[in-house]
Amino acid sequence: MAETVGGTTEIVEQLRREFVDEVAETLHELDVALDAARHGRADLAAVINECRRAAVTFRGQAANFAMHRLSAVAHRLEEYLANAPAVTPPRLWSDLEGYFDLMLKLAEGRTGADQGDPATLVRALPPKLGFNLADIEIRAVEVLLVMPHGTQTRYVERELQQCGYRVSIVPDSLQAFPVVVQTKPDLVIISAMMPALEGIDLAVGLSAMPSTRNIPLAVITSLDPDDDSLKHLPKRVPVLFKGASFGDDLFRALDSLFLI
Repeated sequence: MAETVGGTTEIVEQLRREFVDEVAETLHELDVALDAARHGRADLAAVINECRRAAVTFRGQAANFAMHRLSAVAHRLEEYLANAPAVTPPRLWSDLEGYFDLMLKLAEGRTGADQGDPATLVRALPPKLGFNLADIEIRAVEVLLVMPHGTQTRYVERELQQCGYRVSIVPDSLQAFPVVVQTKPDLVIISAMMPALEGIDLAVGLSAMPSTRNIPLAVITSLDPDDDSLKHLPKRVPVLFKGASFGDDLFRALDSLFLI
């Protein structure tokens, strides 16, 4: 049994080293392509697409090897590029170079890069493209939306961005658990109806876990206010009802959570 365990550990370590080499090689190739696009020698849309593909790959594989900081930063790179190449402000080039440099340092475990926790790292990253920095003051408030991608999610995101909040999206309730634990957002807004694990169950679980119970939560739903499933929510979790009252519900929730 000892040989089996040792052999498995050795295989995992070999795969981890191969992943680190892959990260370094991919980031170098992306850096070269980005420089070419910057000087008009490559198609920017194609380069952005490759960056997003790499971010998705890094996020999943880094999580498999318990490289949580790298996974968190890769997730934010994926989101950062969500509105590109339609939105490409001058800061794009330096922002991406910063992402590449940080991910390489995290992958290689260089001194200093891995000392901060994921929550500290993501707060230091550039805000998502699409923020109009000239009109909106970016606030140091991280909001996580646990909602499936779609029109409603984009609407909620825009409403929060208008308040200057930095918004991240996780479309799967099971995936949300490690994200909340690692990045410690200032507010989590959860859709009540989610596949695999209901959003209400997620809210109840996060409210009960010692590591997350102090993180403010809100649930967004189209259910009737008297629906029995909403009675399972802790009293301190505000409910945002879709429809005409949503804006008012959101304002009251943010106010009660001292976020405005």
